[in-house]
Amino acid sequence: MAQIKSGFMGERAIVLPISIIDEYKKTELGSLLHITDIGFYPKANFHYRKRTKAEVSQYILVYCVEGEGWFEINNQVQKVQANQAFILPKEVPHSYGSKSKKPWTIYWVHFDGEKAGFFADGFDKPLLILPEKDSRIEDRFKLFEEIFSTLKKGYSKSNLDFSVTSLFYFLGSLKYLGTYRACNNQNQNTLQRDIIEEAIHFMRENVRKRITLKEIAQYVAYSPSHFSGLFQRNTGSSPLNYFIHLKIQEACHQLDFSDMKINQISMLVGFEDPLYFSRMFSKIMGSSPSAYRKKKKG
Repeated sequence: MAQIKSGFMGERAIVLPISIIDEYKKTELGSLLHITDIGFYPKANFHYRKRTKAEVSQYILVYCVEGEGWFEINNQVQKVQANQAFILPKEVPHSYGSKSKKPWTIYWVHFDGEKAGFFADGFDKPLLILPEKDSRIEDRFKLFEEIFSTLKKGYSKSNLDFSVTSLFYFLGSLKYLGTYRACNNQNQNTLQRDIIEEAIHFMRENVRKRITLKEIAQYVAYSPSHFSGLFQRNTGSSPLNYFIHLKIQEACHQLDFSDMKINQISMLVGFEDPLYFSRMFSKIMGSSPSAYRKKKKG
């Protein structure tokens, strides 16, 4: 079976220079936590890595949002599914990879520092992070994008400091998952949320994936036909058309505020075929993604 480290359509990665890392580790904040590598691999078929103890000089967070994979550590193999995250410890040999039939889409960060072990503790087995009423998954992904885009602008101390303080929050949102979600749970004990709002929330939490009508209906505990009719009456749109519009909305945001290539944005919002993405974008927005990016706004 073919095995590759990188080279996936829509992939993004930043590897910080060793000289920058060595200098930043000497700072008060950098000594506590710092990033060495960060990236996003969509549909990473044949993705595979194997490292010896000498090669494992940082902790490695892998957050699988779609597809399946696996990792092996201490002679134990763990299966990884969508909506699961794990952290590989420093100085421990490991290997990991994507399943060929359902290649994973992953966000990943290599990090180290005095506090790195604190955040990694307990993540040697996959943590399940399901989209729920107050899951705030999309908030976490937007935070990841802020970290990535900040580092892409350069390695000034302010950029490094901001990326690391954001990483503290990102890691904390996983380690203290219940508390993170509770921050979005004001008054939910007394106010019953609308079924349509629940469905739209689920769509937003999965805007970077491909989900079916059946999955949306199951989330709100309705049959697909009953839910579809209810959603259509309340919004004037079918659930899947509404979901596509949310994807295009996110694509517009990335076109406006990031320098990602169009094929990278396509993969980010769950379109495997950039040409199909461009057709859908043009149909909804009235212009191609490239033409939209050039328009003056505001």
